[in-house]
Amino acid sequence: MLLGCIAVRSRTVYGLTLANAMRPESEGLEISFRNATRDDLTDTRLINEAVVPAVNSLSVEDLGWFLEHAPWFRVATNEDRVLGMLIGFFEGSNYASENYRWFASNYARFAYVDRVAVHDDARRLGIATRLYEDFIDGMPPGVPLLTCEVNTRPANPGSLRFHERLGFEQVGSQETGDGEKEVALLAKRLAAAT
Repeated sequence: MLLGCIAVRSRTVYGLTLANAMRPESEGLEISFRNATRDDLTDTRLINEAVVPAVNSLSVEDLGWFLEHAPWFRVATNEDRVLGMLIGFFEGSNYASENYRWFASNYARFAYVDRVAVHDDARRLGIATRLYEDFIDGMPPGVPLLTCEVNTRPANPGSLRFHERLGFEQVGSQETGDGEKEVALLAKRLAAAT
């Protein structure tokens, strides 16, 4: 789904001038979505590392594992420059994440967002929202629930507000990483589930 907007100001990302707006379809900013490739791993790692501790740190090798095993690893691009990414799983995946396993033990059918991250200079343009829409649009038919977690220790209030705006509700919490972190486990009912 394409969303319209009004450009507010511009900034430079990777040497490109991008219009900053509440929604990404501002004049001069064309966002495309595609499956990630090995050529994207360095860029996606830089994006990921810029948002640690909101997400766990990953090496290029870790991202290569996701490329091989995650059923969903997509990037948002502008003129072939990676601006954001979303990695997702569905029920029945062989994935050892404590948070994924919590959802797997509590829900029969679901989609799980392992991480969504946007380049620092491209934030607040609606790219994360569009990555979520892309994931929902590409899901197998009948998936009733979209799930994810957000850190509450260390706190990530911006991500909690973002997910609340998208319609997520907290369905649980748990400590992870031997008690180093605590997460809010979030879920959103999908209207199109059949």
